[in-house]
Amino acid sequence: MPERERRTDAERRGPSRLPYAVATTLMATLVVAAWVGRGRFRPVIAGERAPDFAAWTLDGERVALSDYEGKVLLVNVWATWCPPCRGEMPSMEALYREIGDERFEILAVSVDPGLGQVDPGGRKGVSSGDLAAFADELDLTFPILHDPGGDIQRIYQTVGVPESFIIGTDGVIARKLAGATVWDHPNYRALIHRLLAQ
Repeated sequence: MPERERRTDAERRGPSRLPYAVATTLMATLVVAAWVGRGRFRPVIAGERAPDFAAWTLDGERVALSDYEGKVLLVNVWATWCPPCRGEMPSMEALYREIGDERFEILAVSVDPGLGQVDPGGRKGVSSGDLAAFADELDLTFPILHDPGGDIQRIYQTVGVPESFIIGTDGVIARKLAGATVWDHPNYRALIHRLLAQ
C-alpha cells in the first residue's frame, strides 16, 4: 500500500485516545482518594484544634503537646542555623518573663537534625548540649525542645522556620505566624492575657 494511503488510514482513525483514558483514570483516582481521606487532611490554621506532637527535652525526656493541656502555649518551630529564629528569641524571652504566669508556656521546638545526622540542606546535626549552649548564650529560660526528625513540620504543615502557633487553653490555635516576630509587642502581650482570661 502506498505511503499516502497509509497516512490517510491513520488520519481516518484519529488521534490515540490512550492519553485521555489515562488522564481520566488518574483524575478519578485522585478524587476518590481525596473523598476517602477528607477528614485526615485538615489544614493547621487558626480556629482549628492544635494537633498533638512529641519532642525531647534537653534532659532526654519525651514530652507531648497534650502534657500542657489547659495552658496558653506559644509553640515556636525553629533551628539553630536560622538567623531570623535567633533574632526573635530575645523578644520571646522578654514576653515569657513579662507574662510570668504558670498557665503560659513557650515550647521552642528545634528541628535541627540529631547528632551524627545531616538534614536535606546538608546541615549537620546538633546535640542537646549544643541546644543548651544556644539557650545559655541567649539567656533563654523557656523550654527548649528537640525534634530531630522534624515531625512537627509535617504535623503542623510548616513551610519553613521560624513558624509559630499561639494556642488557647481550649487547645485551639488562636494565631499562626510565619517568619520572625517581635513577641514582646503590646499586641501579642494583649493576646496572651486575653487567652489566659478565658
